[in-house]
Amino acid sequence: MTLADTGESYACRGDESVLNGMARLGKRGIPVGCRGGGCGVCKVAVLSGSFRKRVMSRSHVSEDDEAHQRVLACCIFPEADLRLKVIGGLQKAVERPAVLPGQPQS
Repeated sequence: MTLADTGESYACRGDESVLNGMARLGKRGIPVGCRGGGCGVCKVAVLSGSFRKRVMSRSHVSEDDEAHQRVLACCIFPEADLRLKVIGGLQKAVERPAVLPGQPQS
């Protein structure tokens, strides 16, 4: 997976959500509580690549969003390498530097 916002890449298995893989980047503020599509914070635009998806709430992902591959990272699973642009509330967390071991989290 590649984040277009920062150019960072991360590994993500086909049996895990794109959000779970993203969490390994060690960024402060990546939401880990919901992970089921209920909050809509992890909305991304898939710029390239293929994925399979679970059902997403229409309160967070409209039919137009889905048609244009604007989806929730917690509800998609990669089938090929993806290039993503973060468009939801997760964007600020993605732009922050990673948390290094032993570094205090804020």
